[in-house]
Amino acid sequence: MTSDSTVELTEVSKLDSDENSPIAHSDLAKSVAVLKTLIQTVKQQVLGRENVIELAIIALIADGHILLEDYPGSGKTTLAKALGEAIINGCNNEESIVPFRRIQFTPDLLPSDITGVPVFDSNSSTFYFRHGPLFAHVLLADEINRTSPKVQSAMLEAMGEKQVTVDNVTYPLDDLFFVIATQNPLDLVGTYPLPSPQLDRFLFKITMEHIDRESELNVLDTYKERRDLSGQLKTVTRDEVLQARKQIDSEVNISPAIKTALVDISRNLRNDDRVLQGNSTRSMVLLLPALQVSAALRDRNYVSAEDMEILLPRVLGHRIELAPGVSDLAKVLLDNMRDPMEHLAKCTLTR
Repeated sequence: MTSDSTVELTEVSKLDSDENSPIAHSDLAKSVAVLKTLIQTVKQQVLGRENVIELAIIALIADGHILLEDYPGSGKTTLAKALGEAIINGCNNEESIVPFRRIQFTPDLLPSDITGVPVFDSNSSTFYFRHGPLFAHVLLADEINRTSPKVQSAMLEAMGEKQVTVDNVTYPLDDLFFVIATQNPLDLVGTYPLPSPQLDRFLFKITMEHIDRESELNVLDTYKERRDLSGQLKTVTRDEVLQARKQIDSEVNISPAIKTALVDISRNLRNDDRVLQGNSTRSMVLLLPALQVSAALRDRNYVSAEDMEILLPRVLGHRIELAPGVSDLAKVLLDNMRDPMEHLAKCTLTR
């Protein structure tokens, strides 16, 4: 078993469909093809970030959100925009929903700046609702910890309930609403740390490192070509993405042994003296569809221990608070995962 620092996601180039895979020639294979189209499209615009791209697609299909800790200029806007523009409305004629929106959070931002506001129409003497930037398929919430708790609360409702409430009227967001939020790990002056309930709304928290030397050179060599790619890349429709979500949810099996291992790992963490606060039950519920998407991307119609080892550190890392003096989260996770994962392996061998 590997730690969070050593786990690397399988490169998308290795995820091409196998004629002999369990899902070949099935309806599930069509859904997986939609996911791989998204991955390949985003990869053409975001270089050297294969693992982050895959995690973003997994979160999107699993109906989760992601929090990126990154540095300025690391490609977060390019990633979010490329993903948003890879999804077209298709049959959805809701004009207020756009593919991609970006919100730069600041201390003076108001909730109505992001949710929208009723506007008076003097011609009809009535109010109509002007939709805010939350009404998008993919939303980049830049420096989300730099805004006030009031705005963070509005984001909490949007992320948790897929709706916004303005003047006691509730407006639904799109089923595909997906948040990529960022925060700078170094510049903490004038910020409002995200409370635990909002952190728990993020499926993954990803710390982005600088890309490798070869990828950075490739970025410089191809920036003109990538700049001119707009409108030439493959896209998928909103309905295809939602259908893929539904198909994977119904056709990728999660065995009782997987669920037992997840519960046992969670209970081990809560009982560990090195852990001040363990993960919530909700985190395990949110993890299940992500495990299904990870399995489907690897051409399997069942969740395996491999999927757990890849995703558990990403899901638990921002939900666990360590006791004072304890800093090695990877070791704490490994220690508490060891026995349940060994038991899971034995159950798999005896099936």
